[in-house]
Amino acid sequence: MRSPVKLDLHRRERVLAHAPTRGGSHVVATTTALHLPTAEGGFTRVPWERIDQAGWQNGALHVTEASGGPEHHVRLTDPGSVPETVRERVTATIAINHQASLPGGGTVRIAGRRPLDGGDVSWSFVFDAGLDPADPGLRAQAEQILESLRRQTGL
Repeated sequence: MRSPVKLDLHRRERVLAHAPTRGGSHVVATTTALHLPTAEGGFTRVPWERIDQAGWQNGALHVTEASGGPEHHVRLTDPGSVPETVRERVTATIAINHQASLPGGGTVRIAGRRPLDGGDVSWSFVFDAGLDPADPGLRAQAEQILESLRRQTGL
């Protein structure tokens, strides 16, 4: 891969797949993260466990970061194995994905993700549309469900 910007890889991180973008840069999938081009000509490094959803549609890679993080939409000129690599790597980080009903109505999806190179499980909540994730009562209900889930699974 040739690029005017040097990709800053972490120790033991290696490239698995890459694809050119319509903007003249690349999307790079590595063993530990997805590197997405920025408007400034650099890259945003998104660890696999921080990706809540990723999909390939109409020639573009769509990535949503966990916990209300940003969304990324990148058009690829030749996707190669990038879509399959992204799907496999994101799926491999999922320790648990649990949908639960909230006592006050609505649901929350609780996701536990683990870095592919080891480490602790990180947790995120995805509430139904219309529910305020900043509501302390709602968060407390979700935290109680999470605690029960952690006891049941040992995570």
